[in-house]
Amino acid sequence: MKKFILSSAIALVAAISCSNAKPTQAELLEAYQIETETLISAYQENMMTTQSDSTLTDEEKMAKMQIFSDQIEDNLVGLAVATIMKHGSDSVALSALKDVYYMVDADQLASLLDNIKGDIKNDDFVQQVSNSLQAKKSTKEGAMFTDFTIEQFPENENKGIVKFSDYIGKGKYVLVDFWASWCGPCKAELPNIKHVYDTYKGDKFNVLSVAVWDDPKDTERAAYELGIDWSQIVNAQNIPTDLYGIDGIPHIILFGPDGTILKRELRGAAIEAAVKEALGL
Repeated sequence: MKKFILSSAIALVAAISCSNAKPTQAELLEAYQIETETLISAYQENMMTTQSDSTLTDEEKMAKMQIFSDQIEDNLVGLAVATIMKHGSDSVALSALKDVYYMVDADQLASLLDNIKGDIKNDDFVQQVSNSLQAKKSTKEGAMFTDFTIEQFPENENKGIVKFSDYIGKGKYVLVDFWASWCGPCKAELPNIKHVYDTYKGDKFNVLSVAVWDDPKDTERAAYELGIDWSQIVNAQNIPTDLYGIDGIPHIILFGPDGTILKRELRGAAIEAAVKEALGL
């Protein structure tokens, strides 16, 4: 996740409130929404222009679109930060938090929550995000893993009960993929996961998929169709995501042989890089 630039955030405050008279809650929200829509519209226009640019190679288009994706994330986070800093006790702060809470790291999220004041701080969503933040802190990189128990198929006694500790802390590095069958980005990461599994599996390394927020029958079907031939836990639902403060999937974590959390939020090429580094390759 990218760290917001404080000076940029402060500069955006003027976009939210520039009148001498105190704006109403509705006016604050409207101003914030207009600014958000303006940023998104510019992003979409840049993406469409790039995609239709016949002078660029596919690689150049991808690189340029990645820059635009990074920029829109930075801009949206900056706008939300400015809004919360200026109007932390107003309802617009809640909208801003909802827009970007999953884009920022734990330290940034803690700063945003610290700036939310008054009745807004007692909102159910704010409390949910606060609980998630505490879970993130207790399962940050360097912390020991948190165990959990799953009844995988309640209607089938032969499938039984499984613990996370059946796989973690058993002397191997384990790459754990929290995913769901309906999740497009999860499926997009599977080739990367399969590559590291096929390349490095053995006495020192293994892969585990943990299906969350999913019907176990859909998980089984998708796992078969997608060629997931490594260890799996299904029907985990929100148990591990609550414990590990996981707001979105895929969420990929590398655990050490003793169960220490080595890396969180791995994606793309960073997956293999983390595994190679851990294995000393």
